[in-house]
Amino acid sequence: MRKVAVIGAGITGIQAALDLSKHGIEVHLIEKEPYIGGHVAQLGRIFPTGDWSACILASKINEVLRAPGITLHTMTEVTGLEGEPGNFTLHLRKHPRFVDIDKCTGCCTCSDVCPVELYNEFDAGLGVRKAIYKPYNEAAPIAAIRDSDHCINCNLCFDACPNDAVLRNDEDGIADLSIQGICSVVVSTGYRMYDPRNEPRYRYLTMPDVITSLEFERMISPGGPTGGEVRRLSNGKIPKSIVFVQCVGSRNIAVGRNFCSAVCCMYTIKNAGLVKEKYGDSINVTILKAETRAYGKDYQEYNHRIKKTYEIKVLRCTPGSIEYGEGNRMRIVAEKVKKGFPETPIVVLEPELVVLAVGMAPSKDVESISRIMGLDRSSVDGFFCPNEQVLDPTGTPRPGIYIAGTAIAPKDINDCVNQAEAVSMKAFVDAYSD
Repeated sequence: MRKVAVIGAGITGIQAALDLSKHGIEVHLIEKEPYIGGHVAQLGRIFPTGDWSACILASKINEVLRAPGITLHTMTEVTGLEGEPGNFTLHLRKHPRFVDIDKCTGCCTCSDVCPVELYNEFDAGLGVRKAIYKPYNEAAPIAAIRDSDHCINCNLCFDACPNDAVLRNDEDGIADLSIQGICSVVVSTGYRMYDPRNEPRYRYLTMPDVITSLEFERMISPGGPTGGEVRRLSNGKIPKSIVFVQCVGSRNIAVGRNFCSAVCCMYTIKNAGLVKEKYGDSINVTILKAETRAYGKDYQEYNHRIKKTYEIKVLRCTPGSIEYGEGNRMRIVAEKVKKGFPETPIVVLEPELVVLAVGMAPSKDVESISRIMGLDRSSVDGFFCPNEQVLDPTGTPRPGIYIAGTAIAPKDINDCVNQAEAVSMKAFVDAYSD
């Protein structure tokens, strides 16, 4: 059977793998994390439909796990590529899970007895996990992961597991493997969130009630660390006022990011609407932005509908630094950039919670993948460069290597899925062109 490798098992990689599998291609789906689903798994509702991301993602993940033509490699990184189109050899390094994936049923009995508590990366650091854990309840594969770096070797998980699935350090380890006969490779390595600490004026991690949009997504999600309740990190109380600050890490030449992240305006208006839907007038919501960029179909209508329905206040202004004012309250001074709102050009706000709409940045492994695959990167944003933005948006200078999704540029879920379908057909043509 003809083979295609898909690197990255977010929504783009999953869709590409499913499309290829349905056309009779053997797919090796490679993911560096312990679970698949990428950033979409961290979201609650998605715009503009308001559907739960878990519902959409769960069906696709189940298809991947059931598909006979898809081999899933989690906790695996790419270390090398040799050969030529139609006959590549891909070298991989699989990191240990320290749990037998065939025996583990995901019952989490091991987690219940583990005494070690750590920040949960899946919850963007807001929640906690154990040294042996599942990132979230619906994680796939369902097997737990034992964090050997933080395990204190108390042996409680070994005794608690009813299936003897927990492995000791000498029973699992790093394994190098190679996959031969690969016709083409699809790179869908996704993105990471911009670190707002690069802009000290926002006081991220200095003021406890300044959080990122991803942290807010986890907070407002029913499966998140607060059970879907919006809370201030300083005292655990529901805030009376929230300010969403747009374009943090986007369209800012001063920090070397003079591009738009494409999704921030829409996920901010979505989250503002969710707050008003849940809490009504008990929370005052304000959005600070320069302008609205609604890229997708019906996005502008969605934006207007949410603002009108919930009477959300939007100030077109340039926010200054976040400081402490009287009574140790947060204070934001913003300069209005367009007439039509307050009479004064200066606006002073005292929110109890600030949410930074952070943009997208290239994934952490973009440099290694670029070197291994021989891919070019944009000098503007650092993402992978396609052959031609309009005529060949998923092609690369190296035949047989394709790119898709947010590995190329910031984009929304719909565009990622559409691009995955396009790139899978290119890989399919390669596989059957002898």
